[in-house]
Amino acid sequence: MMKSRRVQVLLILAVLSFLLIHFQFLPCSNNASMEEKPSPVHILILSSWRSGSSFTGQIFSQHPSVFYLMEPAWHVWVKMYQNSAKVLHMAVRDLVRSVFLCDMSVFDAYMSSQKKKSDLFQWETSRALCSPPACDSFSRSDIITAGNCRTICGRYPFSKVEEACKTYSHVAIKEVRFFDLKVLYPLLTDPSLNLKIIHLVRDPRAVFRSRENTMAELKRDSNIVVGSQSMKGEMGPYNTMQVICKSHVEIYKAGSQAIPSFLKDRYLLVRYEDIVRDPLARAAQMYRFAELHFTPELQEWVHNITHGKGQGAQAFDIGSRDALRVSQAWRETLPFQKIEKVQNVCKDAMDLLGYQLVQSEEEQKNMSLDLLFAQKAE
Repeated sequence: MMKSRRVQVLLILAVLSFLLIHFQFLPCSNNASMEEKPSPVHILILSSWRSGSSFTGQIFSQHPSVFYLMEPAWHVWVKMYQNSAKVLHMAVRDLVRSVFLCDMSVFDAYMSSQKKKSDLFQWETSRALCSPPACDSFSRSDIITAGNCRTICGRYPFSKVEEACKTYSHVAIKEVRFFDLKVLYPLLTDPSLNLKIIHLVRDPRAVFRSRENTMAELKRDSNIVVGSQSMKGEMGPYNTMQVICKSHVEIYKAGSQAIPSFLKDRYLLVRYEDIVRDPLARAAQMYRFAELHFTPELQEWVHNITHGKGQGAQAFDIGSRDALRVSQAWRETLPFQKIEKVQNVCKDAMDLLGYQLVQSEEEQKNMSLDLLFAQKAE
């Protein structure tokens, strides 16, 4: 009898102990799930070729909280080059969404199954792919040049791209292959994304002059934008500029009106000329928009890279240069006849974005910067 009671007491104590432990730790478990780390911020730098977007991308790439990729949709256009930009919009959007979510399996459709990290387009321009866990040779806080990264960090497997992406609070992509903001509406309404769009524009005359210097490198892209037939003859380059300028007008109108409401506070227009005139102020503006801290180290880097003595001789190089002077090189090197044609096909964009027309060759040389660029992008 006594033995039976002892067994009952032990059983009751065991049950009470289990319940006590269960209810003591259950709230902690719930709190742990409620205190998950904040959702990543997703930043799309939306621009066109030769508009200063690679430099602007570096402002984000060099930030230690940012995982950055430069033009991942290049792989889509290379693989599907026989299609138009409009047809490729959906494939580009789907790839960008996957990258934002750190799902790099999306590249399986466009790259070899034996791919390495170094097969990714312009991978070395991403500081995140040049520091742990993607590369062990640098620290995350280092300012890392593409040249140093290319030399040291190319041997790592492609799986490191996804592994690295998942460790950052911000994912930023620079892309030049969107021509319509409406294509991005599904991303802006996607509950798994926290998307902010920085729309970078540049004076069409400067873009045209820069495109002339890189015509061979941009031939395939230009054919996709306007079609190979429209690229033929003297008007070919101007036809491309017309499409690019029209797209900037439509994107700006949609973004600045903030209609529909999901665009409110998620679109920022930035002019490249304003960046090079006051790099620290504009970088700070973009960082605030992207919810990033502008560290002293980054402030120093932004100042140094825009106040060098280089003249931007290497078209795709992001080195220290006299950024303001380079941005105005078209005024001294582009014949007035070409300026007139560019202004003709891009007049709406120039009016809307605050770029003043030049009426004569004399005015081209004498117009001050303050008159040339109104304060449209404030």
